[in-house]
Amino acid sequence: MIQKLLIKNYALIQGLRMDPSPHFNTITGETGAGKSIMLGALGLLLGNRADTKVLFEDENKCVIEGVFNVSKLNLETLFEESELDYQHETIIRREISASGKSRAFINDTPVTLDVMSSFGSRLVDIHSQRDTYLLGSPTYQLHIIDGYAVNGEILDKYQTSYKIFKHKESAYQELKRQAEELSKEADYNHFLLEELDKSSLQEGEQATLEEELQIIEHAEEIKSRLFECIELLDQSEYAVIPGLKQIAKNLSSISRYAEHFKPLGERLEACLHELLDIGVEVERESHKIDFDKTRQEEISDKLSVIFQLLQKHLATSDAELIGIRENLRKKVERVQNMDEELDAANQEMIKAKEELMAFGNKLSATRAKIIPTFKTELEKLLRDLAMPHASIKIDQTEISPAPGGLDKISILFSANAGIPPDDLKKVASGGEFSRLMFAIKYLLAGKTFLPTIIFDEIDSGISGEVALKLVKMMKEMSLRHQVVAITHLPQIAASGDKHYFVFKDHVNARSISKIKKLEAGEREIEIAKMIGGDNPSEISIENARELLRMT
Repeated sequence: MIQKLLIKNYALIQGLRMDPSPHFNTITGETGAGKSIMLGALGLLLGNRADTKVLFEDENKCVIEGVFNVSKLNLETLFEESELDYQHETIIRREISASGKSRAFINDTPVTLDVMSSFGSRLVDIHSQRDTYLLGSPTYQLHIIDGYAVNGEILDKYQTSYKIFKHKESAYQELKRQAEELSKEADYNHFLLEELDKSSLQEGEQATLEEELQIIEHAEEIKSRLFECIELLDQSEYAVIPGLKQIAKNLSSISRYAEHFKPLGERLEACLHELLDIGVEVERESHKIDFDKTRQEEISDKLSVIFQLLQKHLATSDAELIGIRENLRKKVERVQNMDEELDAANQEMIKAKEELMAFGNKLSATRAKIIPTFKTELEKLLRDLAMPHASIKIDQTEISPAPGGLDKISILFSANAGIPPDDLKKVASGGEFSRLMFAIKYLLAGKTFLPTIIFDEIDSGISGEVALKLVKMMKEMSLRHQVVAITHLPQIAASGDKHYFVFKDHVNARSISKIKKLEAGEREIEIAKMIGGDNPSEISIENARELLRMT
């Protein structure tokens, strides 16, 4: 439950603090005074998105902090999963900077909004006018039935299996699509692969062949040049090697007269050995060179094939062609194995659907089991809320697997005798909607472990004796939950253990929303104003006292 709520620099709120009762709290104030603004601030603590427009003063950050007693909520696992230290008194804080950057903290540890939201959903349930409109939604109606049936665990299992099934189904359908495409291309891919395999292409082969072809085509010139090299090195009248040998001999002869001639001789000897090796290699290469017409044709034909394949496959190198060849091989092989892949994927999908249907049927059974009881109890509560002829019909229709299960739930309603239940949007007035929604919330409150329930003007369209019955039910709820009611009804305002008053302070140049806890005398006057206007009569004040004595 909420032990303390602090709001700083939010919308029209400069600074505000509440220390609500653990049981029943009422909040009153004029329209536009800031009651809904408080709910917006609390929503930020529960993980709602925010922007810089919420800042009261643009140069300062907005801070919203709530202290929650979580000692009876069994949240240890949630703390552990979120890698947070468990504390009985948990502090949740939200900060929004002037630049728009938002930060969230739980017990001073930074957390994501998703983590904050997961905690908020376990701590507070806020009923607003929007929830009343949602009552007509089939999804919301399904949520109501699951809440009453306490289906949280089985619903989680179903939704997990639903995600698995949809993943398996998607994988199977994608595999079928691929199989159809591959099947259409199978013959052509097989032809292309055979063509590439026939070429027996090796990586780097194109460059090697082109070089070999160059040598064959210029064999005569190459051979001539090599012979010339051999002559210049060792066989002509002025050959290099004999001359170097004579130089080496001269240096060796004079080195006995001076030591510094010796290194020159050694360096020349090294050059001589290298030239001798070059001469041997040149002679060896000259013997290899020969014009081979047959080999020339073979190479030309192979290069022609490679060039055609490069053009055909829009490739720039033989390495790319080899990559294309291997990719085609995989496609061809996959077509051959596709039936096995499809069968395996289909079996996985069937198995996932069987598990899904098992959870779905169990979920449907729990819903069907509680619907009669829920209908009976809801009609009884509506009679208590001065709707003696109200009737409820709940249709459970089987549908294909959906995120919420195998059912569509339709809650039909009639407030008048002799008129069959119909769609809520067609037959319920504003006051009837409010009473129906409150009765549903009352029933669900007995099934949930939410410590705090907030009603935002759920008393719309309600007055008189019905309001007193509404008060009685809220008081009963406050024995098990912390209840906060934002109200315009004096009957509800008088029944709270604590009564907070929201007002606008116009003293300074800018209006500011403030809140104060009303003491006994202040409370009498405020309730009297709710009964008789801004200048309450003695009768209104006495009526206010009577309402306070009744609660």
